[in-house]
Amino acid sequence: MKGKILLLVVIAVVLGLAIAGCAEKKPSETPTPTPAKKETPVSTPTPAPTQPQVEKVVVGGTLSLSGKFANEGKLSLWGIQAALKWINDVHGGVNVGGKKVKLEFKYYDDESKKETVQSFYERLVTVDKADVLLAPYSSGLTLAAAPIAEKYGKLYVSHGGASDRIFEQGYEYVVQVLSPASKYQSGALDLIKSIDPSAKRVALIYEDNEFAKSVFRGAKEHAEELGFEVVFDKTYPKNPTDLTPLLSEMKAANPDIVLGGGHFADGQLLVTQMADLKVNAKFISIIVAPALPKFYEALGTRAEGIAGPGQWEIGVKYSPEAAKQAGLEYYGPTQEEFLKYFHEVAGEDVQPDYHAAEAAGAILAIAKAIDTAGTTDSKALRDTFSKLEFMTFFGNFKIDPQTGKQVGHEMVLFQWQGGKKVIIWPPEAATGEPYYPIPTWEEKEQGKLATK
Repeated sequence: MKGKILLLVVIAVVLGLAIAGCAEKKPSETPTPTPAKKETPVSTPTPAPTQPQVEKVVVGGTLSLSGKFANEGKLSLWGIQAALKWINDVHGGVNVGGKKVKLEFKYYDDESKKETVQSFYERLVTVDKADVLLAPYSSGLTLAAAPIAEKYGKLYVSHGGASDRIFEQGYEYVVQVLSPASKYQSGALDLIKSIDPSAKRVALIYEDNEFAKSVFRGAKEHAEELGFEVVFDKTYPKNPTDLTPLLSEMKAANPDIVLGGGHFADGQLLVTQMADLKVNAKFISIIVAPALPKFYEALGTRAEGIAGPGQWEIGVKYSPEAAKQAGLEYYGPTQEEFLKYFHEVAGEDVQPDYHAAEAAGAILAIAKAIDTAGTTDSKALRDTFSKLEFMTFFGNFKIDPQTGKQVGHEMVLFQWQGGKKVIIWPPEAATGEPYYPIPTWEEKEQGKLATK
């Protein structure tokens, strides 16, 4: 037993000596010396990684280049292209992170169909990587694509969707550039109230679509507020081919004032068949159709005296001087410059109407917001839009911060006189006097014009 204990002690001593020897043995590799004090090295340290710089900003949208809204869609495209000429070629692009970059517009033809817009807007966000979305033309198409913008959290700027209902859905990223639909026919009623207190009977005849229903709901409310009697208030189906039964019924109501329309094709048909049936009134104001030069080209003297509300007309007095007097910043081209750029893209024989101007105004508003925010982040841009108040050649811009609805821009009322559009309301924007009462259809058949 003692022998075993002695053996264990010997083994323990040997192991202890071996471990101590290993601890004293120097390693084969050269040890790292303690750094001595020395001067700061002159080499530049590696910078922290940064995100790739933005090379361009993409605004994506659809336009109705075919189908029922083709006329409005083509004018909108030319207006956008004219605005981009100023933004990129004159202004130098938009400010993103302190650097000016080009603004690009990526678009598809939605064929004036609700069925196509949602898939196109999905593509614009997921494939084309659009930074900002420009809404389609018309209230119906604007409403159809709005959920896509909300789904992806993309700013969605409306240039041709005027229906008040768009801004009653609680959407976070929808912003409006044009005046809302409920204000479209207010100017016509205000004008008649001011020049002919005896005119009391109002007829409303309009297309059964979201935009028109908003317009004439607002018109009816305003007419009743002013003391007019609404003696006729009926809709007709979309894409009508014959309005004579409805017009015969309206004629029997004997209105002093007729307010009507929806979009271009039905508006032209409405006036044509009013002429055929000799439905006379002291004043006629039709939405959308009379704004386009093709309206007069198609109707000739039948168009004389016909009025229409417009978001803008050539000759309106929005300018850097007007902005200064109003205490606002002016942004974008002057009206003369816009007309120059428009003719460069559309041709000298094409005149812009408010569809071209409001589309250009939307692109300018997007550029102004990006310049101000210095980013394309949707949340930052929406917050910036809520605070912006400025003027462009299209007019004033200011939105309701909660809904995104336009509250700064004002409508004008024009009238065809002697083959030209003359702004007749409001007085501060007017370029001429109203012709009232308008010539009868029988007088116009004899060549009478709405000129004094």
